[in-house]
Amino acid sequence: MLKLSLGPILWFWSRQTVFDFYANAAEWPVDTIYLGEVVCSRRRELKPDDWLDLARDLKACGKNVVLSTLTLIESEADLRRLRRFCEQDEFLVEANDQSALQVAIRNRIPFVTGPSMNIYNTATLKILAKQGLQGWNLPVELGKETLEQLIKELKGEELDLPAEVFSWGFLPLAWSSRCFTARHYNLPKDNCEFRCLQHPDGMELRSRESQELFRINGISTLSGSRYDLMRELPDMERMGVSTVRLSPEHQGMEEVVRRFDQVRRGEVPASDPLQLVEAPPCNGYWYGKPGMDLIPT
Repeated sequence: MLKLSLGPILWFWSRQTVFDFYANAAEWPVDTIYLGEVVCSRRRELKPDDWLDLARDLKACGKNVVLSTLTLIESEADLRRLRRFCEQDEFLVEANDQSALQVAIRNRIPFVTGPSMNIYNTATLKILAKQGLQGWNLPVELGKETLEQLIKELKGEELDLPAEVFSWGFLPLAWSSRCFTARHYNLPKDNCEFRCLQHPDGMELRSRESQELFRINGISTLSGSRYDLMRELPDMERMGVSTVRLSPEHQGMEEVVRRFDQVRRGEVPASDPLQLVEAPPCNGYWYGKPGMDLIPT
């Protein structure tokens, strides 16, 4: 049966909100929980030791816990936080950029790669497997044809590298040294007043025709439409996908997890996909189409 994972929180939430969220998540039918700040190094509501304590608590509740690293390393301070995760041996590490990859390999610790890592072929996976890779995430812009081919090639090489697919949430598309949220408020990045806290699910960015194109989240740009592959879970199981990833949102995640759990068990949810934060659904990338498209299934 497919496994469910809860990806790292992409948004900036208060310390208590984060603790409350994971206290609830400990009771949800998810197999793996990713912990850590992956977007902005200025988001320090939780320090590395806080994440590690939280990881131990969730592990005690029976969850498989993975520590996620920043996607954009910009300073020596960022590297110190990265080393803190890569020098422990209690938990698997998710490498989200080349810096994390190099530190994990140098320290000879097992790791997985996140969806921000540009892995498009089995040659790359073979090289990383020799250096400690335990699993990998399909980059969000790739679709089922590429994934199916990669899984077949891995089986042909007799490589056991579980594949994970981002299957729910706003797609993380790009990262920049510039903070777009701070710019919106005419503030410098280094004195942003932590305005992201006011937008627990990001800021909408619409076209002149009022189409929601993107969602702004500090230095990160995400899709304006919410990716939803709930109906595609049977296909994923058939082709050999190991895990589907659900990206946390501020409200309603328990219901999202419940419905995905129903589908992976072969049950049919009572209603159509949820609309938590008001946003149109999309699944285009999965079918090799523009990402914002919704292909009927």
